[in-house]
Amino acid sequence: MRIGVVVHGPNIIDSGYVVKIIDLLKEFGEVFCRLGGTMGRTAVIDNFLEDTIDISRKLVPSDSIRLFHDDNVDVIFLLNYGKSHVTGQVFGYKVVNHFLDKIEDSPTPIIQIERPGEEDGSVILWTGDCVDLTSEIASRLNLKIVTPEEIYNEHFKEDDVDNAKKERIVHGVSPDENIMVNSVVIGKSNSDKLTLIAENGYIVDIKGGVLKEHGLEKLGKIDLDNAIIKTGLLRKAKVTPRIINAEHSSDLFKIAFLDHAGEDVYKYKDVDAVVTIGDDTTLISSDILYRFNIPIIGITDGDLDKVVEDGFKADKSVIFELESGHDDIVGGEIFNEIFKGNFILELPNSKGNISDIKNSIIEILNNINCKYNIKDI
Repeated sequence: MRIGVVVHGPNIIDSGYVVKIIDLLKEFGEVFCRLGGTMGRTAVIDNFLEDTIDISRKLVPSDSIRLFHDDNVDVIFLLNYGKSHVTGQVFGYKVVNHFLDKIEDSPTPIIQIERPGEEDGSVILWTGDCVDLTSEIASRLNLKIVTPEEIYNEHFKEDDVDNAKKERIVHGVSPDENIMVNSVVIGKSNSDKLTLIAENGYIVDIKGGVLKEHGLEKLGKIDLDNAIIKTGLLRKAKVTPRIINAEHSSDLFKIAFLDHAGEDVYKYKDVDAVVTIGDDTTLISSDILYRFNIPIIGITDGDLDKVVEDGFKADKSVIFELESGHDDIVGGEIFNEIFKGNFILELPNSKGNISDIKNSIIEILNNINCKYNIKDI
């Protein structure tokens, strides 16, 4: 058999089960693996698995599945380790349906392995006639088999939304969790039942939580049906980061600008430094870039929502702590004045370094009379 494996999220990797399952699947045929999602990429690097799991492209899980489908593999496995069986099974339901919406031919059989090693772990045959293989895998991993019908009846059948506005129910939420939409924290839950409500493409209300106005301003207009929504920590495991020293130009100092999109930072892993705008963007970006020994200059305003368990920062990093609500204003000034509207700034090494950029930012802050504190790492 030709077996495609889509790995989603850091937890299935950090748990060690991704390697165990890949080794198991090799008993049934030739195995090809790729990542679906973004945050799992750091876990792949930390666990020395980039030669096993393809992380060369930024793909959502449904697109990773579609690539294997187009490659005519015999079966596709979706590996996930949600924070509960609810979040994991709902995730699989949505991913598979996104995939089915994108194809016109018969789908490749898809089998999800969810929360292996947990009492509520499961194996789900979403599409195709692979009952025997599903049963064999479930038996070997000591997991129960759950049908798509059971998942629909448990999690979706009684979903009741107001069609006058666009609503989206978020499943598997616990109280006091951050709510992240398209990499922006837009609120916090206060219930285990959460519904986001949008009008004309903008989130306007929430049931079961409290909205964060500054986050909504950063988020802007979205497609609520297809937005990526996460709650709680993006990565729970306590890890030892793996350091990979990237090669840098000896002639140029390259610095990138990243505004409220920390999960996009991988495209800048070959630069010399990154200016990050926003507390959570700075936290996520510095944690990822630490692996490549790339310092950041963070522009924050004390509006931090903890989205990873630990946040690492490379030496020579600088954090500017501004007055509340000023990170966006200062970010715009930096983008226009220093980067001249470009996301990458290239300077001769004789004229560009962290200290020079830091001093230029201080000049901007002084010119607009913005109070600040500086934290050097």
